[in-house]
Amino acid sequence: MPGVSEEQIARVRKIDLLSYLQAYEPGELKPDGPGRYTTVSHGSLVISNGKWRWNRGQIGGSSALDYLIKMRGMGFVAAVEHLTGERADYARTYQARAKAELPPPKYPFYPPRVCRYATGAVSYLQGRGIHPEVIRHCIQLGILYESRYYNPKSEHHGTAVCVFAGKDEAGVIRFAAMRGIASDFKRDKAGSDKRFNFHIPASNPHSRHLALFEAPIDALSHASLQQRDGWKWDGHRLSLGGTSEVALISFLERNPQICRIVLHLDNDMAGIAAARKIKARLAGDSRFCRIRVSVNPPHRGAKDYNDLLIRDIEQDREQKHHSRRRAAFSI
Repeated sequence: MPGVSEEQIARVRKIDLLSYLQAYEPGELKPDGPGRYTTVSHGSLVISNGKWRWNRGQIGGSSALDYLIKMRGMGFVAAVEHLTGERADYARTYQARAKAELPPPKYPFYPPRVCRYATGAVSYLQGRGIHPEVIRHCIQLGILYESRYYNPKSEHHGTAVCVFAGKDEAGVIRFAAMRGIASDFKRDKAGSDKRFNFHIPASNPHSRHLALFEAPIDALSHASLQQRDGWKWDGHRLSLGGTSEVALISFLERNPQICRIVLHLDNDMAGIAAARKIKARLAGDSRFCRIRVSVNPPHRGAKDYNDLLIRDIEQDREQKHHSRRRAAFSI
């Protein structure tokens, strides 16, 4: 082929992408588990077992040559020449360009201001069936309080919100989910760090058990069901803030004693798919593969654990109503 020899082609085809990036663009690599990497420029590009795949673009390959041609748009001859002699200069140029294209840093995080009284938040949560003792406990921990949404440019400015806060190891609030008390307003505070999502700690901080939920209200509902039914269980409750694994992986890295996880995700297609994905993710990571993981979505046709709690309360009310009627007829 003009410009390159067969010997050069054969040689560069043996260069895998991981070796290439480690040698010439180490700043591009981000560890994503044992023997697995992603890249700074393409978060959905996965490098593993000598191959790479860009999930977003549905393309992949097994060599650095494939990567340069398919991902960076280089011609075949130019890519071969680059791999045989001009790699360092190209790498510096690409790194400078990639750095310039990085997204701007996140907003600095400031927790929503705490209102002096939390009567609105308490009333809202009790209306969702949350047990008063659970509310009191979380308020005392400083992970639950009432605030007002502040954004003069927003139509929701001044809206009363219930704040579900997440703290780091030092007890500093790093995450805040805001939910409207008298509206459908729903938003995470700008700059929130999802690694420190809403977490109700176990009574024993060294507890080896973890219950996982999609939303803070479901974690509170699970605790309320325990209060109502008297379960003898002491474990951590963690909200993912959706179905992302970020909060879970960070929590397990900070709490290596965890050996048992129960996935209480929503009883819908998204929740079921997320549970399967999380089980596979943990089983494939040498740090967490020893953890026993089980899936326990809400039963009795409930969509989530708050729905299950409300159904439980309504059923209890109906039984008491029928009991009173039977007692009245018997007099």
